[in-house]
Amino acid sequence: MSEFGDPSDHDLTLDPAFIPLALYIHVPWCVKKCPYCDFNSHAIKSDDALADGQFDDYVKALLADASSQLEFVQRRPISSVFIGGGTPSLLPVRHYKQLFAGLRELFDFSDDCEISLEVNPATIEHAPFAEYLSLGINRVSIGVQSFNDKALQVLGRVHGADEAKNAIIQAKEAGFTRINVDLMYALPEQTPDLAVTDIQTALMCGATHLSWYQLTLEPNTAFYRNPPSLPDEKTLEAIENAGRASLTQAGFVNYEVSAWVGEYDTVCRHNVNYWQFGDYLAIGAGAHGKVTLLNSHRFADGVYRFYKSRTPKDYLSYELYPKMVSFERIKEENLPFEFMMNALRLADGVSVDTFEKRTGLLISTIDNEMLPLQHQGFMVFHPDVIAPTKMGFRYVNHLVSQFL
Repeated sequence: MSEFGDPSDHDLTLDPAFIPLALYIHVPWCVKKCPYCDFNSHAIKSDDALADGQFDDYVKALLADASSQLEFVQRRPISSVFIGGGTPSLLPVRHYKQLFAGLRELFDFSDDCEISLEVNPATIEHAPFAEYLSLGINRVSIGVQSFNDKALQVLGRVHGADEAKNAIIQAKEAGFTRINVDLMYALPEQTPDLAVTDIQTALMCGATHLSWYQLTLEPNTAFYRNPPSLPDEKTLEAIENAGRASLTQAGFVNYEVSAWVGEYDTVCRHNVNYWQFGDYLAIGAGAHGKVTLLNSHRFADGVYRFYKSRTPKDYLSYELYPKMVSFERIKEENLPFEFMMNALRLADGVSVDTFEKRTGLLISTIDNEMLPLQHQGFMVFHPDVIAPTKMGFRYVNHLVSQFL
């Protein structure tokens, strides 16, 4: 029995029908590993990677992987797709045609399905933006990081500032109305003025959404082993204040800790699904998924997380394939933390109904954690909504840690 009592005592039952289902696709290759990157990405080792059949095999493996997860669908349509990496724009358009043709045979896609593709400004020659649109890809996320050539060189990026500007402009001219730009701040030698210039340049070129996040030194990266000189705390605070003021003046809203949007209908629905503890299938090397199962013929009812082999070589080993490294049921006592870990990153929080339907727990089960945070000014808790206060939003890591 968990600390929450016998499940039979609950008034709630997990039901996947009330939980949106998304799909994450991982393309693990990139031209060059950036020194700050701790994602599962692998530099292409030879110039003939496009010709040696490796990508053809990978698309076949992705479709076989997707087929192996049909049991997790639980009669739901795919509400969003996100293709991340690595550098997904390395994959030629013909492979995306093959991939989406296969996926549409396996799954139902909602009529308004959001399909996002991460794009590197230096690797879009294989598929002009208009061709992406023709495949149903309706949102692009362009990995710019900075429009300062010196900063880009330090970050190890393979594109320049002009390429980055042109990529955003070309996406807009092709007809994309949902364009995210990734920007980093607190870069080596960065000043508040330089950070604001990056933001203003992205908006001027046509970005409708910004992922604006701090450069951090993550373990197992080149920067962690050989740290660059980063701005001090005083400069960091000045950069954050100047950047927030610039975005707010431009009419952008900080709807998630690192996400800003000009119009609410252009929020990243795929990421919102993550933050609201929705379900998502996952295909590709190192891809992580989360699913809620009810009346499965193989698994007990509950919420599960899983992930796949990290290296393309292992993922493509058909005698091992599909390589499910881990498929683990989340313990009931851990569900509140798993839910709050992402939900409290949203400025407006989440509904009580969302918590109860996606964990199968009554909201009263976390009274002991929430009430002190409410008294301390970190959270607001109304009958229908759980949300961070402005202070809680600023110190979200502290807030989330209280649910461990």
